[in-house]
Amino acid sequence: MSDLDGKYDCVTKSPLGELKSTLTVVTDGDTFTGDNSGAQGSMEITDGKVSGNTLSWTMDMKVPMPILLECTATIDGDTLTGGVKAGAFGTSPMSGTRIA
Repeated sequence: MSDLDGKYDCVTKSPLGELKSTLTVVTDGDTFTGDNSGAQGSMEITDGKVSGNTLSWTMDMKVPMPILLECTATIDGDTLTGGVKAGAFGTSPMSGTRIA
């Protein structure tokens, strides 16, 4: 288990408003797996990469519309900051706090 592993309560400030979710991170060397669960359902993390304390991954969103989300986050202690790029909608800021 690395210092990055855990569950994070996150808020993404998207064009649809503030979206709350729980991001689960399970590292394995320079890769990681997990999911992001919220009111719109759960999305599995794909292509998860670890570089120092920075994570990058994609998620295949189905609701409210199908789109590939490209995500990055930096973890500093129990704080997560990053962004979620949703195609032509641009990048929405994301922040979070470790809960487990």
